[in-house]
Amino acid sequence: MNDADLVGAAERERDLHEHPQVLDAVVIVREDRPGDRRLCAYYIPAEAPGPEAAALRAFLIQRLPEHMLPAAFVPLAQMPLMPNGKVDRRAFPAPESQGPGEGETAPRGPIEELLAGIFAEVFDLPEVGIHQGFFDLGGHSLLATQVMARVAGSLGVEVPLQALFRAPTVAGLAREVEECLRRGEGVSAPPIVPVHGEGPRALSFGQERLWFLEQLEPSALYVLSSALRLLGPLDADALERALAALVERHEVLRTTFADEGGRPVALLHTHMRAPLRRVDLRAFAPAAREAAMREEAGAEAGRPFDLRTGPLLRATLLKLDEEEQVLLLSMHHIVSDGWSNGILIEELGRCYEAFARGVLPALPALPIQYHDYAAWQRTLLSGEGLARRLDYWRAQLGGAPTTLDLPLDHPRPAVPSRRGGRVPVAISPALARALSELSRREGATLFMTLLSAFALVLGRHGGQGDLLIGTPVANRSRAEIERLVGFFVNTLVLRVEIEASAPFVALLRR
Repeated sequence: MNDADLVGAAERERDLHEHPQVLDAVVIVREDRPGDRRLCAYYIPAEAPGPEAAALRAFLIQRLPEHMLPAAFVPLAQMPLMPNGKVDRRAFPAPESQGPGEGETAPRGPIEELLAGIFAEVFDLPEVGIHQGFFDLGGHSLLATQVMARVAGSLGVEVPLQALFRAPTVAGLAREVEECLRRGEGVSAPPIVPVHGEGPRALSFGQERLWFLEQLEPSALYVLSSALRLLGPLDADALERALAALVERHEVLRTTFADEGGRPVALLHTHMRAPLRRVDLRAFAPAAREAAMREEAGAEAGRPFDLRTGPLLRATLLKLDEEEQVLLLSMHHIVSDGWSNGILIEELGRCYEAFARGVLPALPALPIQYHDYAAWQRTLLSGEGLARRLDYWRAQLGGAPTTLDLPLDHPRPAVPSRRGGRVPVAISPALARALSELSRREGATLFMTLLSAFALVLGRHGGQGDLLIGTPVANRSRAEIERLVGFFVNTLVLRVEIEASAPFVALLRR
């Protein structure tokens, strides 16, 4: 999928049930690789052999924009069930990957061959043709970052991310790479290597920023919380051992932060416990159990961390009944981010399965740790390199407005209240299709198109043609850090000068 909304699996199930040749269907979000979340449809045909995936796609595309379609359709003889008769959503098989279509051209040189291998690896395909489009294969911004990180690691050249948008095929990207090599541009930064020795370590720039904000206003603003609903019998002791294994594996989860002369330092601990807090909610009536679970989750998300003492990872297991539990995971943002959460959940599952079987987990060793990355970043972004980047951003943001002049019914408070809300917006399938088509024509992701619309709305209401918008980016631009837990995410500040075309404005008015 592109940068599509991954919610709404239930709606996709409803649409599939309306197909005359589908007896039953379940649509789930799979994340077989961290950060790569896709909708997958599993269906039981009313009669064998049943409709092909192409027929189901053709049926759904009459109702949905292309980016909202499941990435895979898997026929089943029967749905996997748990002992209580509920569908076991963890037991669905991984969909088989599809390679290039008939008539696709094979790589014609070493660079195309290497890039085709990178595309195939990122999309988990046996092979990719040189004219298959990155976005047609289901590419999105996170996968684009992975592709370019692998290009830098394999060829020693850092091609701008925009090159993938300009030329989103193997053949096109190969021309971009060859041009960079010919001009001698984009020489890749040195590799990240382990830092040996004891004593305090330097923080990354992102960690130092969060540490500073925490000193200004200690709160739960930077607590990252997630809730995992676990179905079926659970060995809580094996789960606690799995959590301990993750803390042992990732140094950043055994780190606390001290103040030395007004400057933060990271202290690595050889051992640190992250116990599993267990809460039994079975005494509640079934109707009140869900409310009690949500209250516990809200309270956990609102508990701050102490950066000086740690641990900066907390886990709570809520027992709803014998075959349903909810695991609450909380971490301070200074040691984790959204991408890290995917890594931790995947590795937690693998460790739990091993301990539940009475064997040791077999996770591949980590060649570097987060603190090695922090030291590398400090070395890379220093002296002339740092000054050049600062000059660039000063030029880009010079004279930019410092506030957004939206019409307000109350004056801005001197101290932000941090209270906010959400307003859901429903977009019709026809409009969603039109937005997707516009994105493809302009060589942009759906996120880029919607962000442009958001900027236009803000500019109209604020009466400004120049405004700043911040958007989070994964910032994992190197292959060495794809499997690391830590704080990598950064905020990209976009300076938007509004000059919308008439067709775009007309599309938004729909």
